[in-house]
Amino acid sequence: METYKDHIIQSPDINAERFETLRKMFPDWFTQEGKLDLNEVKKAVNPDSVDETERYEFRWFGKSKAKRNAFMPTRATLHYDEERSVNADTTKNVVIEGDNLEVLKILTPSYRNKIKVIYIDPPYNADALTAYNDNYSESRTHYWEDANITVDGVLIDSMSVPEGRKHSVWMSDIYSRLLKARDLLSEDGIILISINDKEVAHLKKICEEVFMPENFIAQFVWITDGNFDNQAKIKSCHEYVLLYAKDANKFDFPDLVDPNVGDGSKLNNQFIRNTIVKNGPKNPIQTLTLRAGFPAEVENMVFKAQSNHWPHHDVDIVVENFKVKNDVEITSGWAARAQLDQFMSEDNNWEPVKDTKNQNTRFVLTNAGGIDCIKDRGIKSHVISVLQNLGGTQTATSELESLGIYGFRYPKPTQLLEYILKLDNNKDSIILDFYAGTGTTGHAVTNLNLRDGGAREFILVQFPVALSPENKEAINRGFKKISDITIARNKAVAEKVKADFNGRILTPEDQQQLNQLGFKVFTLAKSSFPRTDFAPDPEKSEEENLELFRKYVAEKEQQLSMGFDDQELITEILISRGFMLTYKLELQPSFANNTVYLATDGAKEAYICVDNSLSDSTVDYFMQNTDAKFICIERALNSTQKFNLKNRMQDKFFAF
Repeated sequence: METYKDHIIQSPDINAERFETLRKMFPDWFTQEGKLDLNEVKKAVNPDSVDETERYEFRWFGKSKAKRNAFMPTRATLHYDEERSVNADTTKNVVIEGDNLEVLKILTPSYRNKIKVIYIDPPYNADALTAYNDNYSESRTHYWEDANITVDGVLIDSMSVPEGRKHSVWMSDIYSRLLKARDLLSEDGIILISINDKEVAHLKKICEEVFMPENFIAQFVWITDGNFDNQAKIKSCHEYVLLYAKDANKFDFPDLVDPNVGDGSKLNNQFIRNTIVKNGPKNPIQTLTLRAGFPAEVENMVFKAQSNHWPHHDVDIVVENFKVKNDVEITSGWAARAQLDQFMSEDNNWEPVKDTKNQNTRFVLTNAGGIDCIKDRGIKSHVISVLQNLGGTQTATSELESLGIYGFRYPKPTQLLEYILKLDNNKDSIILDFYAGTGTTGHAVTNLNLRDGGAREFILVQFPVALSPENKEAINRGFKKISDITIARNKAVAEKVKADFNGRILTPEDQQQLNQLGFKVFTLAKSSFPRTDFAPDPEKSEEENLELFRKYVAEKEQQLSMGFDDQELITEILISRGFMLTYKLELQPSFANNTVYLATDGAKEAYICVDNSLSDSTVDYFMQNTDAKFICIERALNSTQKFNLKNRMQDKFFAF
């Protein structure tokens, strides 16, 4: 309804902008009609205050708990595993061993809005056991007993209820993880999810809630190219890959051509040329003025007036020196009319204009008297929703075996992953896979970088679940957990690439690729800070709980003062302060009385010291150099040192 506000000059509606920002950041707080659901806000802020109500929405048993699990703070951290890392000094790739939900929570401070591409191949909720014990009707208790995992106080499994694992539990698992994954995606980021017929309908509904329906891009059908000589009544030869963007408006046309396009296809041409003289319901008959100066492909010619074929014009069109000399009214149906009008506008000066694909577009009068549209492709984009001839599970198994890894029946082929990862045009993206499995995503990223000189980085996350008995070959070769395979495969890939470079004269580009090889390994672990285990007394006041907390920490730290590992402390602190896992530490020898490092990750830097006490000389340095950022352990400071540092350095000083 029209109001007076429609006719007055006013400042932008800040509330509306804030509302839209909130909707983009937390789409799960909104109904399908776009209204803010306060109950959903309360669930995130104070879950105990919410009485569940029914409305039109996609619901299942355990959904609310899954959402609470997603936003429940974790008490775990990551420990760096130097022994299993490969080329750690120069690589920016990461492999993490642990429950992916807890890992996603840990990654959020460092990687929020920084992940450009997420690809996951989650369990398919299959009836038969696979390498992942992919049977969601199995009891949770038996599942983890069979896995033989020691939790040691760490929340390894984010859903510990020993209930039957059918659709509801599968949906809860994936829902909570997608909620956290969305926080990590950059504003122009995309997520790709492999799935089969059994759960694709449920997965799509979940994705529409998490990412919003308008950000759906495509549902690819992957022809799996497998052996279908089985007894099924109908042979299944496909799986799916769902593609969602964080913001569909920021998803660009991919610089990618379907691999089945032949070499002789016009899609390979730099320029596209088509007539715009078209008649039909979509292109009604219209008259326009062909302005003097319009470009022609003939140097000199007179096109006589005509009405027997399109376009019609009552006067001659005179061309001199490759340009139309006179204004002429011409009549036809026109394709690309908007671009044509823009091209002929007086202020454009016959410069190319942009079409809907952002391609440079110009128009020309042909030697037959028609008008053609000529487009410079810029990027060659021709992606279709059916993925064919991109390998299958059999070729993927052969790939693994060539790297010394045997016994896996259903991995994804690197060819498929390389293709869909290139839906992102950037060559320096961070790519996350938190169902890493056999590590295909890391392998594909390495291949892509070698092929196009890119600097993509991968983060692989895999739960350390024990191999099932059907993986006898892998077990006999010393592999105990799926994560062992993730690491072994990408280590073998790095070694193979290095071997391929042996004997070659290395260019700077070659050296860059060699430096990128490998990965740093981290494992999910219990926090080194005992304060994370403190539970407040709900019957006591804030002041009383604060005093209890101080006593608790003092007692715990006294007990554990000899048990802290410096590198583990540093890793945990840097992650909590938003440093990426690719951080580097440089020992600062100028500090004679304390061990001080300069930590950098390319975007952040800070001095850090985890000694049990700080000398006056160290404190004096940071009192004088207040532009630096300094992190230390709170117990290392006396009250005077702490006050002085906080007073001088303000928010550039932080004590744990």
